[in-house]
Amino acid sequence: MTLKTSNLVLIIDFGSQYTQLIARRVRENGVYAIIKSNKLGYKEFLSLDPKGIVLSGGPDSVTSKKIHKVPDYILKSGIPILAICYGMQLISHYFKGKVSSSVKKEFGHASFSIKNHNILFNGINAKKKMNVWMSHSDKVDRLPNGFKVIGKTTNTKIAGMYNIKKKIFCLQFHPEVTHTDNGKKIINNFIYKICECKKSWTIKNIMSDIILDIRKQVSNKKVILALSGGVDSTVVASLLHKAIGNNLICIFIDNGLMRKDEVSEVKKNISSELGIKLIVVNASSIFLNKLKHIVNPEKKRKIIGETFIKIFEDQAKKLKNIEFLAQGTIYPDVIESSSVNAKSDLIKSHHNVGGLPKNMKLKLVEPIRQLFKDEVRKIGRALNIPSALIDRHPFPGPGLGVRIIGEVTSSNVEILKNVDYILIQELKNNSIYNKISQALAVFLPIKSVGVMGDKRHYSYVVSIRAVKTIDFMTASVCEIPYKILNKISSRIVNEVPGVSRVVYDITSKPPGTIEWE
Repeated sequence: MTLKTSNLVLIIDFGSQYTQLIARRVRENGVYAIIKSNKLGYKEFLSLDPKGIVLSGGPDSVTSKKIHKVPDYILKSGIPILAICYGMQLISHYFKGKVSSSVKKEFGHASFSIKNHNILFNGINAKKKMNVWMSHSDKVDRLPNGFKVIGKTTNTKIAGMYNIKKKIFCLQFHPEVTHTDNGKKIINNFIYKICECKKSWTIKNIMSDIILDIRKQVSNKKVILALSGGVDSTVVASLLHKAIGNNLICIFIDNGLMRKDEVSEVKKNISSELGIKLIVVNASSIFLNKLKHIVNPEKKRKIIGETFIKIFEDQAKKLKNIEFLAQGTIYPDVIESSSVNAKSDLIKSHHNVGGLPKNMKLKLVEPIRQLFKDEVRKIGRALNIPSALIDRHPFPGPGLGVRIIGEVTSSNVEILKNVDYILIQELKNNSIYNKISQALAVFLPIKSVGVMGDKRHYSYVVSIRAVKTIDFMTASVCEIPYKILNKISSRIVNEVPGVSRVVYDITSKPPGTIEWE
């Protein structure tokens, strides 16, 4: 996008679970932010030309032998720096302050008192204590030369420091989390008062830039999009349609593992309401045959992914003059592969159309690659995509295949489709669906005794789950009121043949994951 080179805050990632949140907070304030690892090269750094730099927190200790360092050229650039948590400790270490590991750790809420008021705290009452969010064991014991203390907490005498001449501001607490009082104001002061950024990251500007970029890249050539029916692919389809009209062709592959009535909903939303060319391929029997006797979740994911690719490739070959393939890749997907914590093992082996054969010779178009989910949703609303689609909960790429524990059979799929339908319907009927980040049902390969109509029967168990989260990196259990849970359970057992018992999953992430597989 053209915005990225004109007004940018660079975030250097040191492995904090909140790094993505920093970027989102900066963007919410109207300035474009991009995340890079600390191994960022000098040439790329120069090409980015940032107005400000944020050093994220991280799990490491600067007192250990192996530490993630800040490149010298960043610290000598003269560009304003906001260093958070581990970032603050790195700054202290670099400028010859003293950092030590402490027995008294601070995790969670802390009371922060401002000692030296400065521009970072513009508009914040210096006499009033702030509730802040801490997550550290190491702490700065001695200031580097030229730095002053910003404030303290009960356990940390130097809970913030700054050097006006070097334009470096450091905070031991996390201003990016909602638990910190005035966090948004602190970030706002950094990007506008200190970095002198201009507000340019708006939905209107983002959309116009994306459409312009698509037209530049694609021109009058044809593009195919593997449509899933979810938020990301639908927004991509709408953006492409706006940019290139009928040169976009969407292919929707029904793998038989979608939600109930999903195919008809996709046809209605894409073809009827948005007027986009759509090819629907009924391949449910192919997928179910491939999944026979497969119980390992990773094998299921790979089979579903490979089968999808093969069918998609066959469909693409039937079309003429196709030069581009569009995908709904979003920014968290990009970050996961380049983060300081990125792992070589596959966390999500089936995402978008990953793994397409190179001999397809299609060039990639990824219009929302730089956007977070909430930004994608905002664009969807601006494009007048129905809110029922834009606000829907995430759904896994392999569909119900990974929400069925054990073997995937047509009968198990039918059971789970109906269970899922009742769960979502009741959440919507009771006006709590939009208060939940993700709700799902899971089919369990175990049976339980039930009694219906004075008869005992031996049927399956299903689990329902609901979580709330900001970034899906961590999640807490969403408390569904008991009366609603009771209604959901009663309907499932009475309306879905083959189910005798409903359980409620109350595991947070971590230690659990949002999906079961």
